[in-house]
Amino acid sequence: MSSALMNTYGRSEYAFERGEGAYLYATDGRRYLDFATGIAVNSLGHSHPTLVKVLQDQAAKLWHTSNLYQIPEQERLAERLVETSFADRVFFCNSGVEALEGSFKLARRYNHAKGNPKRWRIIAFEGAFHGRSLATIAASGNPKYLDGFGPPVEGFDQVPFGNLNALRAAITDETAAIIAEPVQGEGGINAASLDFLRGLRQAADEFGLLLMFDEVQCGNGRTGKLWAHEWAGVTPDVLTTAKGLGSGFPIGAILATEDAASALVPGLHGTTFGGNQLAMTVGKAVLDVILSDGFLDRVDRISRVLWDRLTDLVKKHPDVFESARGAGLMLGLKCKVPNTEMLAALRKEGLLTVTAGNNVLRLLPPLIIDESHVDEALAALDAVASGWGSGDG
Repeated sequence: MSSALMNTYGRSEYAFERGEGAYLYATDGRRYLDFATGIAVNSLGHSHPTLVKVLQDQAAKLWHTSNLYQIPEQERLAERLVETSFADRVFFCNSGVEALEGSFKLARRYNHAKGNPKRWRIIAFEGAFHGRSLATIAASGNPKYLDGFGPPVEGFDQVPFGNLNALRAAITDETAAIIAEPVQGEGGINAASLDFLRGLRQAADEFGLLLMFDEVQCGNGRTGKLWAHEWAGVTPDVLTTAKGLGSGFPIGAILATEDAASALVPGLHGTTFGGNQLAMTVGKAVLDVILSDGFLDRVDRISRVLWDRLTDLVKKHPDVFESARGAGLMLGLKCKVPNTEMLAALRKEGLLTVTAGNNVLRLLPPLIIDESHVDEALAALDAVASGWGSGDG
């Protein structure tokens, strides 16, 4: 029987019926260690008791009223984000792509409001992934995602990731902003150097541009700090995030300085579902856990353990893996064998992972893992790699 669903995903045969902590349980009863987490979404793992409780409590009271009214839950989450970041203002939506779309509008409108309407173009980077809307695929510039959708949305210029000279050469009188992922996800787990991030801030200041960081995937504690750019000691003017902020519940957000946010006044941007009571209650609970005493330090420690184990794995299996890459618990293995085949073999060993560009295998475990989970994941990786090395992979 054919599916009633649109054929937009290359789905595997796996289906899951429940989750607990770092594990998912399939409909056949088998348990899997989840180092995919819904593509870096389930930041606190599955069925976290705090999140289950607050969601159940809020669901019994109120789900949605729209942004025509005051929403105290929005105020509380926004205040928490402002207290713990560079930002002065927050806009809530439902997803990363919505946050990116809103940030592009903000960048253009900001310059218009400042008397520079000719500044409307945005510099992005090769290897980026900012979403699947018409504007975000144009910003990413990947021919695979652009093919067949007509002329790309105008206003985006791509330069090589990590190349400050190319960035500066691309700046023109029409440039309004720079958008960059501190750690590229879909592009192959490419972590920007801290000097590169600092150079972006310097260039933005020098040319009067907005600096926007896309932390949809790398934010919300995944690198061991709340925001990945914090490692470089710089701040953006605008930040977009989603994924881990809701730990499975759809939430997106734009964080901005007072100056940048001033461009969007009533009537210029909005959302029907964004910032509803259910999402805000969950997001506040997620942030409270991530910002609790010692949580991020623990993420940093376990990520270093995982990094060391992965680098040892690469050395042990040089015919299978080329290198480890990434930051925090957003790590990747550059494979010398097809990453899709590696992913499939690991599933058979009970480990769930995700592929990325440039033949990279992504490892995106929940932030709550401990060394026993690292041991389990590495045992599966070693077993599969050993099979390849002996000619049995």
